[in-house]
Amino acid sequence: MARSSPVILIVEDEFLLRMDSVEVLEDAGFEVIPAVNADEAIAILSARSDIHVVFTDIQMPGSMDGLKLARFVRDRWPPIKIVATSGHVPIEDDDLPAGSVFLPKPYRSAQVVGVLRELTGTT
Repeated sequence: MARSSPVILIVEDEFLLRMDSVEVLEDAGFEVIPAVNADEAIAILSARSDIHVVFTDIQMPGSMDGLKLARFVRDRWPPIKIVATSGHVPIEDDDLPAGSVFLPKPYRSAQVVGVLRELTGTT
């Protein structure tokens, strides 16, 4: 039986960054689901049980930013891994839930792929 690809939920309000991330991660062998904001991400997470990692921007419009989304995901879906990114918001050690990864923008595609492979246990 073939092993399914890890599912990554990308939460990014900037269209071009979201589409670029989708393309990079799909090329790396991940199944990718895009979301525009935290509200859409929560709706997707509520409907699907196969999400492995939430990869979220921190600064975005809507009812919650990426930091609040990360805490919400950790509280409601503890097994889901969290990767947060920002080029504008400085992050302190306790801003993200334990075990989360922060990637400052700008980042290299290979860096994101490497972190996600490590978190999902894929090569």
